[in-house]
Formats: sequence, C-alpha cells, structure tokens
Amino acid sequence: MTRSTHAKIESVPHEVNRLAIAVGEPYDSFRVRYEDAVPEFEAERFGRLVEENAGWDAVVRATAENAPHDFITYWSQDFSPLLRLAGERRRCVEYLMGNHTIAQRMFHHNPAILLYAPLRTAIYEDAQGETWFAVDQPSTRFSSFGDPAITEVGIELDRKLAALLDHLGVPVPDVLTSSGS
Repeated sequence: MTRSTHAKIESVPHEVNRLAIAVGEPYDSFRVRYEDAVPEFEAERFGRLVEENAGWDAVVRATAENAPHDFITYWSQDFSPLLRLAGERRRCVEYLMGNHTIAQRMFHHNPAILLYAPLRTAIYEDAQGETWFAVDQPSTRFSSFGDPAITEVGIELDRKLAALLDHLGVPVPDVLTSSGS
C-alpha cells in the first residue's frame, strides 16, 4: 500500500470533565429508574420511518415521544456477569444515551461528533457498595471541535443532562448549569 505524502492529520488534545455522582440509593432501584427515564431506542419505529422516507419532522415527533426526558438508550451492556468470572463482585452497566435529533444539529457541522454522540454513561457500585452514575460532561467533549455552533449544542446537552439528573433526584454538578454562562 502506498501512502500519500499529502495526508491530512489532525491531533486535537482536549480536557474532559468526567462527572461521577453518588446517587444515594441502591444499584438496582436506581438502574430501573434510569432505564425508565431514558427508554430504549424504538428501532422498529424509526426503521419504518426510514423505509417510508418520512420527513425529518416525523422523526422529530417520534423522537420526542420516545425520549420523555430528551434522551434515549441506544445500547446498554451489563458486563458484571462476565467480570464475575474473574472474581469481580461489583456491578456496572454501561449505556449509550443520546438523542439523534440533537446530534443532527452538530453532525451538520462536523460528522465526527459521532465520536461522542450518543453520550457514554455508566451506573456502577464502588468498593463500599455505593451506587454511582458517571458521564463525561457533554460540553467538554463537543467544544473540542472548535466550532461555536457545536459548542452551543454541547452546552445545551449539559443543561438537558442536568434536567435528567434533577428528575432522577440525583445531585446536579454545578458545571452542568454554569457552562457557557
């Protein structure tokens, strides 16, 4: 294989705030409440919209119905049973949580935003059995693109994440409500 001598390469160092929040309730009950608030992506429904070549307005309406708190779970995996085979006893489930109608507003400017949309989240237990919710602060991820339009949506996602955490009765980190102010 020959390599072009005119290859373009970008390297963008950026700082990200990882937020870890003690939720103050048992793992199982918080997981159920989170999954109720952030329901699964209705793949069949959206697949039909694609097959029908529905307009974007139909997608926006369907998304609003699927995402009562602005977010949908696109994927989740509980690795706890597998890691238990290595002697691990703590539990952790990972999610990809987002909203494709919000992501589209950034994708329009730079498709590479899909590196961070949907957001990666986790619910886990620490060594003392306390339950935690973890997520990277959206605005710190999306600001790395250096585009004010993308950064603005990242700040909006901070606020939507704060609203979700508030709905769940979880402490809301100040950085989610003070960014961009």
